[in-house]
Amino acid sequence: MFNNLFGTELDLYVGQFQVSDPLFKRELRLTFDDYHIYKNKIGNSRIDLTYDRGIMLTYGFDTGTDIIVEVLNGTGIGDADGQRNFDFDKHKNFAGRLSQDIGDYIRIGAFGYWGKEDLDDGVNLFTNEVYMVGPDLTLAFNDIVEINFQYLLRNDKQPLNPTLIKDAVETKGMMGEFILTPNGDKSKWYAAALYNWQKSDLAAYDISRVTGHLGWVLRTNLRLYGEFTYDAEFKYGQFGVGFVSAF
Repeated sequence: MFNNLFGTELDLYVGQFQVSDPLFKRELRLTFDDYHIYKNKIGNSRIDLTYDRGIMLTYGFDTGTDIIVEVLNGTGIGDADGQRNFDFDKHKNFAGRLSQDIGDYIRIGAFGYWGKEDLDDGVNLFTNEVYMVGPDLTLAFNDIVEINFQYLLRNDKQPLNPTLIKDAVETKGMMGEFILTPNGDKSKWYAAALYNWQKSDLAAYDISRVTGHLGWVLRTNLRLYGEFTYDAEFKYGQFGVGFVSAF
């Protein structure tokens, strides 16, 4: 990370990071359940919005406007190939986000992603072209209540063997999150709720999950929690208790 390059608000990130970091940071979420629209891969695709390798440039203006540009391998963070390359094809993928603060409580943004990848399903070689677009929104009230929303439309031109499917696959989804910290960062207890929804031309990727989470900050770096998730797509509930440290 290189901050304030040339004496400006330009920051440069080189190496490994999450593509979704400029949107909402998965690693800092309170819930055990995930932001599913960021981590799903469609068919044989390797592309998602979790970890990848590349370059990210960010610039913030005094007007509350932020611009982010990313150039990515599009292959995730797996092991290198036999030639010690971490990128498995000639393509580079691109992502960008524009966000704007409105007053003290609202932030709106727009995200876009475009790229290609060469795929091998063990039988055929084919190229998949992917684009993702969508808005995001954050409402924050005095460090007590925060509401986050993300919508994404994804289109995969050829995520499966062309002999299996020849049409593009469209997948749309959203994430909505509610966080309550009654005393801001001094809160001993907190609550969160998370809703994940996704609908795809490939029904195997349909998602509908709602999560409730309650936590207690035992020490500065140790919190206990209980969480319940109901999966409306597969009709089951999941309850968990645990602790998180070093956050």
